[in-house]
Amino acid sequence: MLNLNYKLVLASKSPRRQQLLEQLNLPFTVRTKDTDEDFSVQLKAQEIPVFLCEKKANAFINELADDELLITADTIVWINNKVLNKPANESEALQMLQMLNGDVHQVFTGVCLQSNQKQLSFYDETKVWFSKLSDEELMYYINNYKPYDKAGSYGAQDWIGLVGIDKLEGSYFNVMGLPIHKLYAQLKTF
Repeated sequence: MLNLNYKLVLASKSPRRQQLLEQLNLPFTVRTKDTDEDFSVQLKAQEIPVFLCEKKANAFINELADDELLITADTIVWINNKVLNKPANESEALQMLQMLNGDVHQVFTGVCLQSNQKQLSFYDETKVWFSKLSDEELMYYINNYKPYDKAGSYGAQDWIGLVGIDKLEGSYFNVMGLPIHKLYAQLKTF
């Protein structure tokens, strides 16, 4: 069991991140702030979510108590040298899923730990093999699961993950949005 000298603050509206952190049996509060998620087109792969989670953490810099430790995270899907964030609408969601369909992609999650004394960032990577699904199946998923808050337009824990993910190389929880094993290890040393 982890014994922290900090009060944990999770800066995320994601119910999946909240659920994963709850499963560590560590008390935490949720505090969110809208932060723009723009990034330079020069950034590639893991550089993008690390940049974004640090940007989210920096928005809280003057608001943390001395005994608080902020956790921010950002997840992207990376395929064919292109980033897939959250889809804006049904058409974009379908386009993203068609791009992933029958192919391999990477999921990168950046995590930032921020206290008043220091900042530590890290990332995790998972390769995901997607089955070939019909457009009808993809639309069924979009219409029934509304994946507009998910990078790459899908949740591994949803119906599409059950029927569409052939294989993972890396952490399943990273694909859900929080590499909880790496977070736990970093919390032990922070």
